[in-house]
Amino acid sequence: MEKQIQRPQAILKMHSFEFISLSACTMMLTALGIDVMLPAFGEVRRHFGLAPDSTAAAQIISFFFMGQIAQILFGALSDSWGRLATLRLGFPLYIVGGIAAAFAPTLTVMFIARFISGVGASAVFMTTIAGVRDRYVGDEMARIMSLIFTIFLFTPVAAPFLGVAILSVSTWQVVFLAPPIFAVIVFFWSLRLEESLPPEKRVPLRWTSIKQSVLHVLANRTFLRYTLVATLLFTVLSAYISSSEHIVGEIYARPHLFPWIFGGMGLLMSFCSFTNSYLSSKFGARRTVQTLLIIYTVIAAGLLVVVFVTQDPPDMVVFFVVISVLMSLNLAIEPNSSSLALEPMGDTAGMASAVYGTFFFSVGASLGALISYFLTHGIFALALSFFVAGVIAVALVTRNKRK
Repeated sequence: MEKQIQRPQAILKMHSFEFISLSACTMMLTALGIDVMLPAFGEVRRHFGLAPDSTAAAQIISFFFMGQIAQILFGALSDSWGRLATLRLGFPLYIVGGIAAAFAPTLTVMFIARFISGVGASAVFMTTIAGVRDRYVGDEMARIMSLIFTIFLFTPVAAPFLGVAILSVSTWQVVFLAPPIFAVIVFFWSLRLEESLPPEKRVPLRWTSIKQSVLHVLANRTFLRYTLVATLLFTVLSAYISSSEHIVGEIYARPHLFPWIFGGMGLLMSFCSFTNSYLSSKFGARRTVQTLLIIYTVIAAGLLVVVFVTQDPPDMVVFFVVISVLMSLNLAIEPNSSSLALEPMGDTAGMASAVYGTFFFSVGASLGALISYFLTHGIFALALSFFVAGVIAVALVTRNKRK
């Protein structure tokens, strides 16, 4: 039997399976806004006259992630107006930004459009997490989030192949139009979603209320601890994702393998996320995240040793096998981290989700962009980042004690 919190009768109209599927699709907008266009980066570089080894195209991903800083604003709106109003504000921003990026005359305009699209994605992303938190708590939330991520992670499996298929018959601009088209479909589906934050639990939209909510969130050590864990791991994940096309196509000179590598990695990530739903139910989110982080750090240390002992870059098969495992562990850890971070937040779940998402995306993407800058001819910076992030994350979770 599901352990659910007290909730208004209205939000029971949507069956749990449909709610999980819709939540996964709304979160897919963030992934689709990245993964489908990765195969088109070569065409983008040629279109804007960039050198083949230029890492500037990676900023298309970084600016999208940086737009997530708007989650602070949307968190306040979500706690004041409700989840649905904020969710429906995010969709047009995502769609307009996506269309503008597809027809951008310069790379600078594209970066701005991608930032706007990221702002819209941030509203959709944080209200989805807050909506889950409104309905579930603790280990049950970790289980539900894992199921959502299992569906969500089919995006990196299919999206690169979709991008390649579109490129084979059309241009990179059409590839960039795929995410906003999908967003229109999900938007109409979301009209079936019921409000999960009743009026009596909403916070007035005043500066003093917002300030108090933020201070309340930041004063919780458990929240800060697990938010930092998620941010560290997302830093290296974003560094890899934004540079993956460059790593496969330029560093290893195998551009034709990119969709297969990325898709295969997505399958393993989806499997690990589904497995995590079982682990978090059986052993608890706290114990599961500690164990997975230790395994993550040991594997990252092995990759770093391989780079030192052999050469940079290491053997292609070895590198991508290790990276696939690390990415999969990352996506199994994140649902646990988010549930543990948001568990003590109660009625400020909207603001907590916003602060969590801001650090998770904006700070992580900014640091990830810095790491990507050093991935011109080798992967040492990436291997070192995996290891350092793992060590710090393990130190954080092993010191945490349940009251």
